[in-house]
Amino acid sequence: MSDVTTALLAGAVAVALVLHLAWHARASRKKAKADLAAEAASIRTVITHAVDVSDGTAGVVTWAGSWNGQRVQLRTIVDTLATRKLPARWLSVTITEPVAVPATFDMMMRPGSPTTFSNFDHLQHTLPKAPGFPAEAVLRTDFRAARFPQNLIASHLDIFAEGRAKELLITPNGVRIVWLLAEAERARYGVFRQAAFGGTRLDPALVERLLTSASGLRDAINRQERQVA
Repeated sequence: MSDVTTALLAGAVAVALVLHLAWHARASRKKAKADLAAEAASIRTVITHAVDVSDGTAGVVTWAGSWNGQRVQLRTIVDTLATRKLPARWLSVTITEPVAVPATFDMMMRPGSPTTFSNFDHLQHTLPKAPGFPAEAVLRTDFRAARFPQNLIASHLDIFAEGRAKELLITPNGVRIVWLLAEAERARYGVFRQAAFGGTRLDPALVERLLTSASGLRDAINRQERQVA
């Protein structure tokens, strides 16, 4: 084979590779757009007028709206920190209404490594746990002298028994639950280092459950505070 023929073949292979990569990129963008539209439709079955308020952060999509007369925020986060064995996709559900607590209360399940969705690692003070909290839970706050209704909080943790709820955050501005939607496909991530989640979709029933749980806890805390006052 002549040098010219070899060069032509190499050029043809290079062009074919570029065209394939360009096609793959377009297909990926098209699929991502379709997936986002499908998730928005699912969310709007629960939060009728949900609005995409994402700020452009890679891997993070945020919706805001109202549910049962309360302001809420839903966020999906793709966590690809190198400290994780596999990338994870999280769902963060927040009731963004006032809560009668004096500071930040953060319960993290199995806090073995940093996360992209929480400031848990930056909270300075670890709290002793009242009976009823999961053994794998660690409690922290930003104010050492703060007192929280731990017995009441512990009675509203049924959703954490399933093993997929990761964080409960309570602040004066709202209540948040973070849930593990999926981990990346091991084979694809191991070979291509791509965080693919097997077409995981947001389940409206799950969104409703998490909102109901967060709202119920907020109502209970505020009701108890009114009774004490």
